[in-house]
Amino acid sequence: METRIRAAQLKGRGGAFPKLGRRAGPAEPDYESEVYEAAAGDAVAVAPAPAAAVEPAELDFGAGEGHHLQHISDREMPEDLALESNPSDHPRASTIFLSKSQTDVREKRKSNHLNHVSPGQLTKKYSSCSTIFLDDSTVSQPNLRTTIKCVTLAIYYHIKNRDANRSLDIFDERSHPLTREKVPEEYFKHDPEHKFIYRFVRTLFSAAQLTAECAIVTLVYLERLLTYAEIDICPTNWKRIVLGAILLASKVWDDQAVWNVDYCQILKDITVEDMNEMERHFLELLQFNINVPASVYAKYYFDLRSLADDNNLNFLFAPLSKERAQNLEAISRLCEDKYKDLCRAAMRRSLSADNFIGIQRSNAILS
Repeated sequence: METRIRAAQLKGRGGAFPKLGRRAGPAEPDYESEVYEAAAGDAVAVAPAPAAAVEPAELDFGAGEGHHLQHISDREMPEDLALESNPSDHPRASTIFLSKSQTDVREKRKSNHLNHVSPGQLTKKYSSCSTIFLDDSTVSQPNLRTTIKCVTLAIYYHIKNRDANRSLDIFDERSHPLTREKVPEEYFKHDPEHKFIYRFVRTLFSAAQLTAECAIVTLVYLERLLTYAEIDICPTNWKRIVLGAILLASKVWDDQAVWNVDYCQILKDITVEDMNEMERHFLELLQFNINVPASVYAKYYFDLRSLADDNNLNFLFAPLSKERAQNLEAISRLCEDKYKDLCRAAMRRSLSADNFIGIQRSNAILS
């Protein structure tokens, strides 16, 4: 009844009363939305009708049911969507090296199944009720030797399963050789073996005394370079790309970074000017984005463990000894005390809340 009275009042004032769901002015298309473009053909701008043409009638609430109101999350910029698909920036995106390795892993499993190849003696140890097997690698303190093996295996799959041979001159070893000795052209036509990549990286890490965390950050920078610069790592450029990633990771991660001149002592035939130029180009191609979030670091660590498990690169397991159990218990007690202090601080800030319920905790039993 009130609606009819309101419509009659508008008629008496000589105004138009458009139905809901119609637009009183010209529609402004949103070119970033494909959904809007698809529906733009059906949206018609309705001009105000003369007063005599409007009859007192009920409002038509069903007129707007066919129009789709787009959520703000659907209007994200393409750059944001590209960022989410970049594994070196977004923690939910799959790492590139793990995706490239799956092809070989599936073929190996299929070949073993067709040829009835037995897995042989199981080398991986599993915990039981009486014995707990633990490795000495954690996300905060990875094992150096195993981590370098996993990182170099990831680089190996990058080279082997590359999409093309896109490269840049600054990383081409034929234009910027790392040694004065003439390298035969056949060297650049074959993919390097995993053990050769491992030997090269291990030499740099051993001479510069770099940590295992630096190796993981090196892989993050390498995949970020390949994504940002849209290049491939191949036999002609893999050494200089890996060297540039290690150089940058050591400066960002380690408190006492290795200087460029120090790498010239390891690689005798390279000059400081060449190292500086390569580092500058590396940073520019990364768009100076050297940030590695903790979530991205943890994702790369666990994906490297998955890569090791798929390729039988088992971590060194050892039975849990009494001394190590006591150390773990002490660390756990220390973390629990810090957690209690945080809970007390939170409760002091929430004294005014009624019926405040504290966080319930379960004690972990280590036997």
